[in-house]
Amino acid sequence: MGNVQLAVVIPVYNEEANLPLLMQRIMPVMQGLGKSFEIIFIDDGSRDNSLEILKGFAQNTQVKVVELTRNYGQHAAIMAGFSITQADIVITMDADLQNPPEEITNLVKVMEEGNYDVVGTIRKGRKDSFFRILPSKIINIVARKITGVNMRDWGCMLRCYRRPVVERMIQCHEHATFIPALAMVFAKRVTEIEVAHEERYGGKSNYPLRKLINLQFDLVASFSDLPMKLIMYGGVLMSLLGICFGTFLAIARLVYGARWAAEGIFTLFAVLFVFVGLQFFALGVIGEYIGRIYREVRKRPEYMIEKIHTG
Repeated sequence: MGNVQLAVVIPVYNEEANLPLLMQRIMPVMQGLGKSFEIIFIDDGSRDNSLEILKGFAQNTQVKVVELTRNYGQHAAIMAGFSITQADIVITMDADLQNPPEEITNLVKVMEEGNYDVVGTIRKGRKDSFFRILPSKIINIVARKITGVNMRDWGCMLRCYRRPVVERMIQCHEHATFIPALAMVFAKRVTEIEVAHEERYGGKSNYPLRKLINLQFDLVASFSDLPMKLIMYGGVLMSLLGICFGTFLAIARLVYGARWAAEGIFTLFAVLFVFVGLQFFALGVIGEYIGRIYREVRKRPEYMIEKIHTG
């Protein structure tokens, strides 16, 4: 296709209801920019008819469809899309039409005028439920703290990256990562713009609460040792509290006698439960880190491409 100026990378997982309208809306937008472009769909192991619909799109020479061998997750799928494009500017977006394709024009304009490395987006008037917005707010707070970059909305996948940033992210080969935060490691000039946000057109969200929690841990574990430090500080604090509480019990026993608080049995059980719970929590977090180290050491690919469909 020659030197491509723009590429749109769209991960797809069970989005058969949204794909036809998405294609109808995004193609005029890209054509209207007056630049060479390609649209890259990554089928992330869809179980519905999404792949067959995408294969139909691939008859267009400006469309590529990357078929993965199974479901690897949204961020791994985006990395697969990054790996096959050589475009100067790469845009990422979801396939559920909550990110209006028409906003791509503003992203490209801002990136070119400001010579930015990354352009993020802030969703105006979000159409998500409270149970989606709350975890998103927590992710925003944690991401700002970890990266030191004061961006307001880290959860919106409608973002714009320059080629050097994309290439550096590809070289990382991380199995569990958070792409917007990873980009901040390599980007010098970043900004955010407000974009519209729409209701999901069809189908259901592929990001239930469980996946949002996993995404939160990916963010923390990939860019910080904060959980380990919290366990260490928590252990010190609990030890100090235990010493203080033990001193209090000893004094109370001397003052009130052995019958105080039912001979102290219930108190000791309460203390025991607290410490056992803390130990299990600590072991769980440490186990997560060890598991991630194990997955990295095995050097298995973070995604595997089955086939690339092109026109």
